Amino acid sequence: MAASPSVRFLGLLRVLLRHGVELCVVGGVAAQLAGAPILTLDLDVLFDRTPENLDRLLAALRELKARYRDPAGRHIEPDLDKLQTLRLHLLLTDLGALDVLGVIGGGLTYQDLVHRTVVYELGELRVRVLELAAVIETKEQANRDKDRAVLPVLRQTLAMMNRGERGEGG
Repeated sequence: MAASPSVRFLGLLRVLLRHGVELCVVGGVAAQLAGAPILTLDLDVLFDRTPENLDRLLAALRELKARYRDPAGRHIEPDLDKLQTLRLHLLLTDLGALDVLGVIGGGLTYQDLVHRTVVYELGELRVRVLELAAVIETKEQANRDKDRAVLPVLRQTLAMMNRGERGEGG
């Protein structure tokens, strides 16, 4: 039986954080952690693009046996050149799908958004996670079909949070 997405996401985060990668969780997992009742099949992380952090990120990706999701089936591994120049890295790892992002939304970087993160304790891990209002803003800026589809749920979740309401599970 395959591990659930949340178990795989924790495994991915454990490796990234053990290597000291400066990152924040964004996208669907960030929204889920804020209480949004949505499904996501990959972990999206926004990473700090400093040279030292790129080295740590690459070491973590090597441990995870990361390779790009390639429609032609080629085995293409990330390297420093790709991590420095590409904005979006859609990867497969031994622990599942991982999207490693240098920018999100309308070109926002880790440094632009780090002040809009919340630290979550997930077991033994302390993880920076983009706050829900910022997740909504970046999805509005990205303006992709899949983002537009989930925005009503995210906005409703944020409105409930602002009113101090809790979901059925909380």
